[in-house]
Amino acid sequence: MSDLFYSDISTLNKGLESKAFSAVELMQSVIDRTDSVEAKINAFVDRDVEDALKQARASDERRARGESLGAFDGIPVGIKDILAVKDQSLRCASKMLEGYRSPYDATCITKLKEAGAVIWGRLNMDEFAMGSSTENSAYGITANPWNLDCIPGGSSGGSAAAVSAGEAIVTLGTDTGGSIRQPAALCGVVGMKPTYGLVSRYGLVAFASSLDQVGPLSRNVKDSALLLETITGHDPLDSTSLNHPKINYSSALDEPRKKMTLGVPKEFFQEGIDQEIKEAVEKAIKWYESEGYAIEEISLPHSELCVPVYYIIATAEASSNLARFDGVRYSHRSKDAENILEVFSKSRGEGFGEEVKRRIILGTYVLSSGYYDAYYLRAQKVRSLIRQDFEQAFAKVDAIITPTSPTPAFKRGEKNNDPLAMYLNDIYTISVNLAGLPALSLPVGMTQNNLPIGMQVIGKAFGESDILRIAHDFEMNHEFKNLRPTI
Repeated sequence: MSDLFYSDISTLNKGLESKAFSAVELMQSVIDRTDSVEAKINAFVDRDVEDALKQARASDERRARGESLGAFDGIPVGIKDILAVKDQSLRCASKMLEGYRSPYDATCITKLKEAGAVIWGRLNMDEFAMGSSTENSAYGITANPWNLDCIPGGSSGGSAAAVSAGEAIVTLGTDTGGSIRQPAALCGVVGMKPTYGLVSRYGLVAFASSLDQVGPLSRNVKDSALLLETITGHDPLDSTSLNHPKINYSSALDEPRKKMTLGVPKEFFQEGIDQEIKEAVEKAIKWYESEGYAIEEISLPHSELCVPVYYIIATAEASSNLARFDGVRYSHRSKDAENILEVFSKSRGEGFGEEVKRRIILGTYVLSSGYYDAYYLRAQKVRSLIRQDFEQAFAKVDAIITPTSPTPAFKRGEKNNDPLAMYLNDIYTISVNLAGLPALSLPVGMTQNNLPIGMQVIGKAFGESDILRIAHDFEMNHEFKNLRPTI
């Protein structure tokens, strides 16, 4: 049973159905693997082994009664520490929420439980999802399984690292500006941001409400498809949840290939990109062309404005959303506060980390009187132009191919003193969130230093089936899905 932790969901489901092994044995395999590597990786901020085994036993009992709940019954799923799971800690990797336990389940967690999944642990992240390296956590830095001196990306770094290192079969992350796709690329796994509104945000601690989305991370495309179809669906508890028809994304992967045109934006292959990443993505594009896909160069002319627009809109929304953490209700309260004003100022000063405070200050500034029109309102207008760029491109192409990250995983501490350099790690992913589109990152190469390279496939709104099929086509004809870090 030792290698079950690196098996895919389809294989595991067949084994559970045939009684080749039990859900308890599968969970124990994942626990043993986590015990053996977690001291090096630090992917988790919390994990309840007894509770996970209890959930696995319940799955085995259902199967024994002939009442299996489906392909996810008994499958361990790791959860980013920003999604509410009833009676589990919910800290967003921040001292601000130290000791807080959620009284309810996020909707996506409810759907996983209804499918019989084993909810496994709380995964490390950049505090309140603000970061690109998982170095901003109050609970330590997560390491990249491919090189322990490197960062795993962020903010869903724990989710990506856990999948890559075999500490979970699949995981859930969240993506506000690339926080699923960028760490997926840097850790050599598949990560997907769905169309805005496709997955309920109820129970997701808000960073930037118009940008945040929950999505899957996995070791192959089909597992992401299976996880995505499990967590989608309209939710009346989320006012931004869209009533879109339920789709069986995993079955769509096996449909006959249709003639498709892939757009390649010229702005994404200019200065600033690592040469090895550029060559790997261009090689993948040539493969698609050799397989009969039509390739067309396109332009997304407002791409250079994505980073400044994002860091105005996202910080403005963060400033508003994080105002609730005031030291009065469920968050950290300073012991040194002597009056009500100090309760607010000292509690927030002590509870929030430096990056969170930086973004709150920036967001408060752009929303302040005299600056709102000059910054926030103008950013919203440019956001519309960015969305229009994609609409014009998708009038000609079915999907868009880009690099996921401009560089491979970098050494920890390398960019801590240069926030702008850190923010530029998301330069290829931010525009997708601003436009509300779906996108997926999958492994397409390795650097000479044995670090993964990711390629991004961007789709039309609700075009998840198309981008999953495009990614699956590449994956099934290459061996990158079978590569594992030697940890």
